[in-house]
Amino acid sequence: MILQRYIGLSVIAGWVLVLAVIGAVFGLVTFIEQLERVGGPYDALAASWYTLRMLPNQLVSLAPVIALLGTILALANLDRHKELTIISAAGFGRGKLLAAVLLPTLLLMGSLWGAMEYVTPQLQRAAEQEKLRLRHGDTDRLPNGGLWSTDGRRYMHLLTLSEDGVPGRISLFEFDREGRLARALQAHKARVRENRSWLFQNVREKILVDGELRTRRHEELEIDNLWSPDELPNLSLEGDTMNLSLLYEYARYLQSNRQPAERYLHTLWQKLFMPFTVLAMVLLATPISANVTAGRDRSLGLNIGIGALVGVVFYLGAQIIFALGRLLDWSIPLSRRCPP
Repeated sequence: MILQRYIGLSVIAGWVLVLAVIGAVFGLVTFIEQLERVGGPYDALAASWYTLRMLPNQLVSLAPVIALLGTILALANLDRHKELTIISAAGFGRGKLLAAVLLPTLLLMGSLWGAMEYVTPQLQRAAEQEKLRLRHGDTDRLPNGGLWSTDGRRYMHLLTLSEDGVPGRISLFEFDREGRLARALQAHKARVRENRSWLFQNVREKILVDGELRTRRHEELEIDNLWSPDELPNLSLEGDTMNLSLLYEYARYLQSNRQPAERYLHTLWQKLFMPFTVLAMVLLATPISANVTAGRDRSLGLNIGIGALVGVVFYLGAQIIFALGRLLDWSIPLSRRCPP
């Protein structure tokens, strides 16, 4: 038990060391990029705070590489100082060595799933909102000209979204089967309900009647089957910044409205599979770094180099497979669980 704890703590220390190095590199790159955009209230201090909140999501996506290099560094260092030889002579076999490494790996896998669901997306969203407020003085206005959504023959545009999730300056257009504009409305804001219905307020509506568009005004107008309150704050960001449950629910919503959902399903499946990639990296790094499959005359640098090369090739191969799956529209196992 003592030896297992010692090896496990050594592996964790290796992960922390690699995490610190990679975090410093990527944090510095992001900070330099943000320094080019400083101005007004968005100063160097705000840019550094933005970098710190964006960094966790970057590091989570790099977890397989961190696990690979950290495991190689920790075990190869133990092997270099003959500690693994002494541990093996004490009756600590290869199976126990793998078990000692697997325990912290399983904890790391669970932590990654938890971070992707409860931590990193929320931090990134808060960082983007704060940056928008400081640079433009308006946290409600959505970037890149607002947000568009399509639902069959219905199109909707949001220009603003308040911090408490109230959409504003809304335009909605509906077309008939012949492609003619059947209804257009503009609303000052809307109250979003849990059942995906929106109660539009201060509405100016145009409806096609007998070939003519007639204008109506409503204090309130309810429309069903739109975005949910949880989805709204995230939809202005990329899909890979959404948490796991939101990705799944939004993909179901898109499928129920016969909209393309493959991009979100691929992202969800990639996120769910990523901790298993971490496990594969650790299992791959353990025999290489501990010299289980080779003689004892290899140097520490050679161990790290060989393990890093094999692991990075494996990791890049997995990324290529996911990219090809998205490009070629391969079947997604998780999509079978979503309603048509």
